[in-house]
Amino acid sequence: MTLQEFLLIPELHNKLVSEAETRGFVTAMAAAPHLINPSEWLPYLWGNNEENPFEDGAQFEQYAHLIVELWNHTRETLLDGSWQWPEGYNLDEKDIITESVRGFAAGMLDGWHITKDDWETIMPADSEDSALMGGFILSLSMLYDPETSVETLTQQGVEGLDQFEEIYKAMPMMACGLTQRAAMLVDGE
Repeated sequence: MTLQEFLLIPELHNKLVSEAETRGFVTAMAAAPHLINPSEWLPYLWGNNEENPFEDGAQFEQYAHLIVELWNHTRETLLDGSWQWPEGYNLDEKDIITESVRGFAAGMLDGWHITKDDWETIMPADSEDSALMGGFILSLSMLYDPETSVETLTQQGVEGLDQFEEIYKAMPMMACGLTQRAAMLVDGE
């Protein structure tokens, strides 16, 4: 069973975050400088409620297996520089970005907040690495809220739609580069 199929189980409807948000969140956890046990962050995928929404232990184990498998694959591709947007996560001429890209950005930003202290420790504000990290977060924020970003860019005299295509295309390289740099910094500690 795929993650998408699992999320369509009727009794779990509206009890877990969307596939796009899940992928974004798991990508943030896979990119994190220090590995965090999934037991610490899995509850965020069901709204951080005390009780998980699963009918039984087998259903929970199946979900956890899908998430850990996604994390393993994502971590590997981030570290080897081959990570790409998931299939179907595209830009849209009418709406700038699709719901899947917006959801991915939302999930990644949520995950980022959990690991923010780790990032700021290895990439302090006065370091060159901080600019890399800041640019990545700004890019994610722009993909999450393109309407506000376009309005801000327009007020500054910049036509922003081409900017989104550039940001979107650069995200895989930025995510891989940031993850690889974090891994080097942590290994050097």
